[in-house]
Formats: sequence, C-alpha cells, structure tokens
Amino acid sequence: MRRRDFILFSLLLVACGGKAKLAALPAGSTVLAFGDSVTFGTGAAPGEDWPTQLAALSRWHIVNAGIPGDTAMAGKERLPALLDAHKPALVMVEIGGNDFLKRRAPSAVKEDIRQMLKAIRASGAQAVLVAVPELSLLGAMTRRPSDAALYAELGKEEKVPVIADVFADILGQPALCADQIHPNAAGYLKMAEGFRDALRQIGLLS
Repeated sequence: MRRRDFILFSLLLVACGGKAKLAALPAGSTVLAFGDSVTFGTGAAPGEDWPTQLAALSRWHIVNAGIPGDTAMAGKERLPALLDAHKPALVMVEIGGNDFLKRRAPSAVKEDIRQMLKAIRASGAQAVLVAVPELSLLGAMTRRPSDAALYAELGKEEKVPVIADVFADILGQPALCADQIHPNAAGYLKMAEGFRDALRQIGLLS
C-alpha cells in the first residue's frame, strides 16, 4: 500500500468509528486552525504556514490561531474565547507536541484535548483532529516518527475524524523540515495538501 493510500485509509478507519461523513463546507466558510508553532508556521516565512496554504487550496477563510509554545493544558483555556469571536464552522486541532516535550502524561494531554472537543461541539462547530507525532528517541534517530496513540483513541471515543500520519510523514523527510519538529515552507505546503486530501475523503471539502 502506498504511503498516500495508507494515510487516507487510516483517516477513514477513524472517521467510520463514528459518522463516516461530515457536512461539506462551502467556499468562504470560517475555519479555525487551532494549535502551536506548527500551526503558527515556525520554520517558514509569513504566509507559508499550512493554514494560509490550505485556505488557498480550499477557498475557506481560515483563521490561524497557532501560538508557538502552546500546550493542550493552556490551549483548552484560550479556545472558548476564539470560538466566541470567530464562530467557526470547523475547528482543526493540532496540539500536544509541547506537552510531549514537557513530558506530560499522555492521559493528561488526552483529557485536555477531549475538553477542547467538547467546547467545539458545544459551540455548534465541527471538529477534526490532526495527529501529532509522539516524542521518541528512536523515531528522531531513524527519521521515522509515528503518531501518538492518544489521537486515534480520542477519534474513536469522541467520534471525531483524525488526520493520521500526514504530520509524521513530513517530519520523516529532512528536505521538508526546518528542524526536527517544524516543517519548512515546502513541508507546510505538503501538510496543507495532505489535509486537503483528507478533508475531501471525509466529505468536508468538495
């Protein structure tokens, strides 16, 4: 199975654990990209971050709510104000990497993200989780990182689609990375393209 096919297969397995398709969003819809430095675009120039590039590919209005250094613990506190301010139709959540660097227990990170998903649902928005690679010395040495298990678990438990393997696959290719944890401009474009393909598979993007 090709890597691209595996990514989409992984996504569909998670999505089908709940509702297989979400409501498609028309052009101009407001989408909140919520996360840390990877969402902010650290490692590339302004305008080369994945939310900006995905906005061009999708024709959605994507608000970049990435903050370098943000954690799931802090993020769950700042999310409600963003939901009130922007009233997004969809929230894409990419967070947890800094929690892993701080050696927080995966169970605690998982519960923080669960609270975010509940807040998103309560606001009336749809949610998609972006799986973040786990902190692994072996993965760093071999350049073959893998997603932390908590994202697939949350996807099944909360019936939320998870975009699996896209981030990890980019970090496994040095030419697409600014450093060991951030993509470069080419990597962010690949990330945006991977997200676009995954969103099409679950019906959010036509």
